[in-house]
Amino acid sequence: MADQPGDVWDRRVAAGLAFLRRRLAGQYEVDEFGFDPELTDQVFHPVLRLLYREWFRTEVFGVEHVPADGAGLVVANHSGTIALDALVLSAILRDHHPARRHLRLLGADLVFRVPLLSELARKSGGTMACNPDAERLLGKGELVGVFPEGFKGIGKLYAERYKLQRFGRGGFVSAALRTGTPIVPVAIVGAEETYPMLADVKPLARLLKLPYFPVTPTFPWLGPLGLVPLPSKWLIQFCPPIPTAHLTESADDPLVIFNLADQVRETIQQTLHDLLERRPDPFGP
Repeated sequence: MADQPGDVWDRRVAAGLAFLRRRLAGQYEVDEFGFDPELTDQVFHPVLRLLYREWFRTEVFGVEHVPADGAGLVVANHSGTIALDALVLSAILRDHHPARRHLRLLGADLVFRVPLLSELARKSGGTMACNPDAERLLGKGELVGVFPEGFKGIGKLYAERYKLQRFGRGGFVSAALRTGTPIVPVAIVGAEETYPMLADVKPLARLLKLPYFPVTPTFPWLGPLGLVPLPSKWLIQFCPPIPTAHLTESADDPLVIFNLADQVRETIQQTLHDLLERRPDPFGP
């Protein structure tokens, strides 16, 4: 016999009350980095799920390339003025991967200097983008997400959309090599159009101690409403993993690090071109 609407609602209310009781009683687990899996699954991901499914109409390809267990380093392009791509990627892996894996995101120092933002980042599984933390997570068999373009990626102008920025010194490659972790390149199309940055007001950015101050078609003209992302169509492609176990002895070799970082970058860039051909209309169905 099928569940009646009232029964479904009763179960949801009961589950919600049970969740609140556990939180108030402190009956939940947090790891050494501050990650709170229950809060992430029950509060953060439902919001992100609604966003990527209904608003961005996201299509996902190749998720089977992400390791089913053990360590994995997910490396993606970064864009969109606000880093929604990182949050969406974490929710998608939790929802679409057969093993429902959590993605531990590496974030910039700025994220962890802002009190409320820092707490939310830690609770959702994030930590600072530094090699010691990355290697500790990978050593524990976690799935780690990194965006090597950093603020250069999310803070670039719309005229430079889908052109990958420099990948820095390849620290993510060094962490993968030291732990023998496979690298999974990921290409994300759609984030560039959520908040198209038309200009960067550098004097104001310096005054506010921000990496950039964006001007978009809706911000700052519409005030808080300008923070609503445009409903662009998203495509996300997980590429075949690049093994590193055979290169662990080369973790300090600059040439090996550079070549591997360049291979990852070129893989993502070419995949972006392919995805853009499959999505001619940025706001299509």
